[in-house]
Amino acid sequence: MNNQLLIKEKLQAKLKNIQSKSDGSPITDLQLDKILVAEIEQLTTELESVNPNLNPLLYATSLLEGAWQLQYSTAREIRSLASLPLGLKLGKVYQVINVANKLFFNLAKVKHPLGLVSGYVKVTASFEPAKEDLEPLQNKRINVYFDKRYLSIEKIVGINTPKLNPFKVVSANNPTSRTATLDITYLDETLRIGRGGDGSLFILSKSENLPEFTSSNEN
Repeated sequence: MNNQLLIKEKLQAKLKNIQSKSDGSPITDLQLDKILVAEIEQLTTELESVNPNLNPLLYATSLLEGAWQLQYSTAREIRSLASLPLGLKLGKVYQVINVANKLFFNLAKVKHPLGLVSGYVKVTASFEPAKEDLEPLQNKRINVYFDKRYLSIEKIVGINTPKLNPFKVVSANNPTSRTATLDITYLDETLRIGRGGDGSLFILSKSENLPEFTSSNEN
């Protein structure tokens, strides 16, 4: 087994062990002790150093396409989802990318533990390769422009609620003094690692389990 696969397996095994108690929701660094957070960061850094697709925006766009499930993050916006109001709990979080149209959306499933309410929060966005002065080619950084935020209740006590799906659509927030960026620091057929402009970490695995959400161009 080569070094890349060995490191990847170690990282995935550690995340799988942590997530076995999470019902599929992403884990954040605030939920773990500092030693475990440091171990994940070390394995992530090692895997990034053997990235098989150093120029994903040029030569690996087909790998970016489709649905990804968030496994682990240190981002503030993901941390905030861990403490939802009204007893709601965060479920699985996805990012669905449409490379041809340079669009994506983030989708966070939410539900009440007693099954009283289930729904989702969705944020749509567009992106473009960043033009870096030090990089002659489109390398790994994208500029992100958030568009709309959808709040939806899909079911109440098991009954579909189409009038509440969504019940609120607002403009999404973008940083006021900078353009949001994301560096794609590792990419293969099943795993993607990204670093936000604020240093936040995102680890995602490729997913085939999002049949009801196939377009990121919803109005």
